[in-house]
Amino acid sequence: MSQLKRCYMFNEDMDALREQLEAEGRGLKDLLGGKGSNLCLMTNAGIPVPPGFTITSDTCNEYVELGSLPEGLEEEVRAALRQLEEWVGKEFGDPQNPLLVSVRSGAKFSMPGMMDTVLNLGMNDEVAEGMVALTSDERFVWDAYRRLIMMFGDVVRGVDREHFEECFSKVKEKEGVSGDLEVSVAGLKEVVEMEKAVYQEHLGEEFPTDPVVQLFAAIEAVFRSWDNDRAIAYRELHGIPHDLGTAVNIQTMVFGNLGEGSGTGVAFTRNPATGDKEIYGDYLVNAQGEDVVAGIRTPVPIAELEEQMPEIYQQFTDICEKLEQFYHNMQDVEFTVEQGRLWMLQTRDGKRTAAAAIKIAVDMVNEGLITEQEAVMLVEPAQLDQLLHRQFDPQAKPVPMATGVAASPGAAAGQVVFTSEEATEWANNGKRVVLVRHETSPEDIRGMAASQGILTVFGGKTSHAAVVGRQMGKPCVVGCGAIELDYDNKVFSVNGNKVKEGDYVSIDGTTGEVMLGDVDTTDSDIIQVMRGELDPDESEQYQYFAEFMPWADEVRQLEVRTNADTPEDSELARMLGATGIGLTRTEHMFFGEERLLNFQKMILSDSQEAMTEAANALLPYQREDFYGILKAMDNLPVIIRLLDPPLHEFLPKDAEDIAAAAKISGNTPEEIEDIAANLHELNPMLGHRGCRLGITFPMVYKMQVQAIFEAACQLKKEGYNPIPEVMIPLVGIVGELEITRQYTEEVAQQVMQKAGVEVEYMIGTMIEIPRACLVADEVAKLADFFSFGTNDLTQMTFGFSRDDVEGKFIPAYITQRILDVSPFESIDQEGMGQLMRMGVEKGRATNPKLEIGICGEHGGEPASVEFCHEIGLDYVSCAPLRVPIARLAAAQAQINNPR
Repeated sequence: MSQLKRCYMFNEDMDALREQLEAEGRGLKDLLGGKGSNLCLMTNAGIPVPPGFTITSDTCNEYVELGSLPEGLEEEVRAALRQLEEWVGKEFGDPQNPLLVSVRSGAKFSMPGMMDTVLNLGMNDEVAEGMVALTSDERFVWDAYRRLIMMFGDVVRGVDREHFEECFSKVKEKEGVSGDLEVSVAGLKEVVEMEKAVYQEHLGEEFPTDPVVQLFAAIEAVFRSWDNDRAIAYRELHGIPHDLGTAVNIQTMVFGNLGEGSGTGVAFTRNPATGDKEIYGDYLVNAQGEDVVAGIRTPVPIAELEEQMPEIYQQFTDICEKLEQFYHNMQDVEFTVEQGRLWMLQTRDGKRTAAAAIKIAVDMVNEGLITEQEAVMLVEPAQLDQLLHRQFDPQAKPVPMATGVAASPGAAAGQVVFTSEEATEWANNGKRVVLVRHETSPEDIRGMAASQGILTVFGGKTSHAAVVGRQMGKPCVVGCGAIELDYDNKVFSVNGNKVKEGDYVSIDGTTGEVMLGDVDTTDSDIIQVMRGELDPDESEQYQYFAEFMPWADEVRQLEVRTNADTPEDSELARMLGATGIGLTRTEHMFFGEERLLNFQKMILSDSQEAMTEAANALLPYQREDFYGILKAMDNLPVIIRLLDPPLHEFLPKDAEDIAAAAKISGNTPEEIEDIAANLHELNPMLGHRGCRLGITFPMVYKMQVQAIFEAACQLKKEGYNPIPEVMIPLVGIVGELEITRQYTEEVAQQVMQKAGVEVEYMIGTMIEIPRACLVADEVAKLADFFSFGTNDLTQMTFGFSRDDVEGKFIPAYITQRILDVSPFESIDQEGMGQLMRMGVEKGRATNPKLEIGICGEHGGEPASVEFCHEIGLDYVSCAPLRVPIARLAAAQAQINNPR
């Protein structure tokens, strides 16, 4: 491995560093983080960036391993600081010509607000006096000083921010003012002294006056913040590895709080909610960046900057355009105007809603900015889930009681809660909740994830709640200033309405409306168009979706099928792009009242004659079921899994049901209880189910096969082209498939001969037992297809009972990093994935034409889809509404790793 430094100046040669990293299989973001690499690239491109340097994420990992700053880091930082002083012509800690810096986090993947930042480092009493002499602006200097003590005390030393904010509030009350900018210079000086006293009271030591001590303490705090609770929770929610570490960016401070000619803002180069090509964001005059991001003051739309500083605004829009051309993506930027001079503080790929992501991708292709393949890579597959969310029914939508800023689209209704902890607790108890806060902070991340939607009193379109809400796909309304919030009494008032904890509210993140009550929702535009309920010309969202998705289909190699048990689900999945059915579960078809009684009669029968009679009674129902599904999927393959669960699941349990079963079967209630006791199993998931039933109760499987082929033959006669694929579940021994395949073939041929038609079909098995992977070469000799049942294969590989472990210890395993993610959510590539790889290789070794797919819930999870592409599967199968996700994930897998 090449020798890399720990510190890199923003103006260093990035081409040379990129070449060095490529030799290690890494990129700039792996070493410098997203923020650091972008600051370096912008500096190299001539964009006005405050000078600085980046400490690498590798150094963070050293810190995490050692528990302290690694040896030699202090010398490297001091050397980089000297270079920075020469670059800007100022000296850190020099009262006559002081340099102040910020210390910010910056991981490879954007984690907005999850880690720590400290501003104005380098300030002390002497530096403050020197800055007053230099700037002739006492207000600015003492405001910057009080901010440093508060941020340092809170972020670096862990003293609750509220203690420092209380100092400011007391001075405002004493002076009889309410706004931050109304506090006098004498008042600000008093705040500084009060904050120093708070610092000493809580920590037993004075606030550090040595700028270098401040700097290293802040660096260490940012490294520590990589493993704070909110950062860990964010990584878990978004599937970000825990071992990446964060870079630290030390950057010259520029000040937006130097009077009316200064300001600060956050903006997106396009609208992140709608995708419209417009600068979208917030701006505050005479403020620092934290005021905008934290929602401390409600900002104004960035369009007002054009009226106040037209030349600055023009320079800013030119830079935004340049950034889009450079990154080929919509950007999220932070900027400061210091006394009429524009500085870009950071840029990153902007978080956006699914609708915005698709619109931006399509528009950029039509503008000639990117190719169709680049467009496919711009949209996160999991985001597509948002496009199919329900929305409020316009007919049922009441007059809003208030309107705030529409920050993240979608409809949400639930019971009001006022803390993140309550949101999590109530949601875990099955309740729908809406989190209501003055403003959210990174500490609220778990409660936000648990909520249906988020409502805040303060903040703008780029506040924490807005950014995180959009990323999570949570409807969000911010800056609803009409709300008077009383945390102590758990109530808020708005325009004469009092809303208590537990009351229902509904929020529309598309319009900003807040409504009283639990408002009904309706299907999304895309679903309505596909069902013929909405004209495509009336839905821009559908038009962009319809233009974008074929680009993914042109690229991908994996087929995407669906898991569907009804004609309605089959039709919806086909409209969403499914190219067949990868799993039809037949057990659900037996739970209608009359069907269940006949099924029970078949199980309870003590003679072949009675069993046949009961099976014949079920045959028409099954034939009708299969007819509808095969018709909906005309000319596409439909895999139908024969009965899988154990028989005891179908037996009556209470006295009333036992009496009904006794009446139809001719057994006494006592006999039924005895039969149920005999069929009961201690571990039914590993017991008498799947193909084992097909061996001991062949009548059940034969009836199902007859129904499948009678339905297919009927459709064939009607001019359709059904393609049934019969799946025999739970095979782990070759003999199981040998016996069940033999009679499946016999029944199929008998039905087709009787009907006088030929139907194209396959017979295969579900690979869900580890042993099946080990002997896949032998199983494949008798199978036309394999379908990995990854739910059960995961259970049996880990020895986990899914219904038990998910709530009991999987969360603890993830928190303690035994697992990165639940193996039931994303394929365990190192363990179970190797069994799958073995099954593919062994199966195709003896049967090169073997069709192989996956039908577990993993089939709609992007990382699992990518793995299926990598090991050479033919298709993935997932729930209907996840079909577009799988289509896009499969395309991205092909682009990243071409077959």
